[in-house]
Amino acid sequence: MRWNWQQPDWPEFGYNPARLRPQEERFRHGAGVVAGMFAHLGKDDRDSLTVSLLAQEAIDSSAIEGEVLDRASVQSSVARQLGLQADRRCASAAEAGAAELMVDVYRTYREPLDHTVLGRWHTMLMQGRGDLADLGRYRQGGNPMQIVSGALHAPTVHFEAPPSMAVPEEMAAFLQWFGATAPGTAAPLGVLARAGIAHLWFESIHPFEDGNGRLGRAIAEKVLAQGLDAPAITALAETIQRRRKAYYEALHRASRSNRIDDWLAWFADTAVEAQQRTIDRVRFLIAKARLLGRVTARINARQEKALLRMFAEGIDGFKGGLSAGNYRTITDAATATATRDLAELVELGALRKEGVLKHTRYYLALED
Repeated sequence: MRWNWQQPDWPEFGYNPARLRPQEERFRHGAGVVAGMFAHLGKDDRDSLTVSLLAQEAIDSSAIEGEVLDRASVQSSVARQLGLQADRRCASAAEAGAAELMVDVYRTYREPLDHTVLGRWHTMLMQGRGDLADLGRYRQGGNPMQIVSGALHAPTVHFEAPPSMAVPEEMAAFLQWFGATAPGTAAPLGVLARAGIAHLWFESIHPFEDGNGRLGRAIAEKVLAQGLDAPAITALAETIQRRRKAYYEALHRASRSNRIDDWLAWFADTAVEAQQRTIDRVRFLIAKARLLGRVTARINARQEKALLRMFAEGIDGFKGGLSAGNYRTITDAATATATRDLAELVELGALRKEGVLKHTRYYLALED
């Protein structure tokens, strides 16, 4: 019996809830922090952050599977799905589908998860995939569903899912558990434990012909939002993408046993880190509003353009800092003008300066 679903205790996942208690408490505390900080944002900033988070999750969840989506196209699609003003940028079927999925997860987090919802999500995600025989329905056929790598003549099998004929029964058991462990039921699970189990269980069944990883992460996001009772996106896929190798290793180890303490510990740490990234984003937006409010009336159009370009890089900032050369490229300013503009921005407290001569770099001077 090589895989978890082949073992006699499947799907009775065993773990020690006490090991997760610190992360569960941190996650719930972080939810309060996020809610409090959101209250300090204006509607435009809240909408902008929501679009950014949903688009980033769609982009990174696809990137984990090796699919590259255009950021601007996904953001435009998300904004339109939310009924917000957006440019008329043309998105590919994959970009539009990924955006539609994340918006649906966000809007319907309270709704039960069932076969119909999963079929709808799969249809959204697989838009334009004429090569799929089972669009919007569980996989069929007799060939085994395997995750493999390596040469075609000597592949390495990382996992083999249950046969197609077993999928309906396996999914029925999964969905029954999903509903029975939700908040407000007789036997609710901790939010991180439930999200981690749901993701692992769904990935172990691998019910669809393609898209299982992205759908599994969407399910985890739904669980996290249900646990917080808020239409929240926790930057889970973005954080997993940063730990992609460790993610696949953790899933692979968890697929061989139904004792899943290590998997849940890894997943909980990742979810807490993802939530902290969301908190950092909100703080960044608040700091951006404060900085621009403090200096906008005192800077010229070139300086404003450069600051907005730096803010566009997000919480990770302008890679390596802003150089005088970067400033000239952004603003088309002459060398002497760029030097003067940058010195003024430092004097105003909008930028901080590090290094000397050709190694001089400038960074946003954000308040905590």
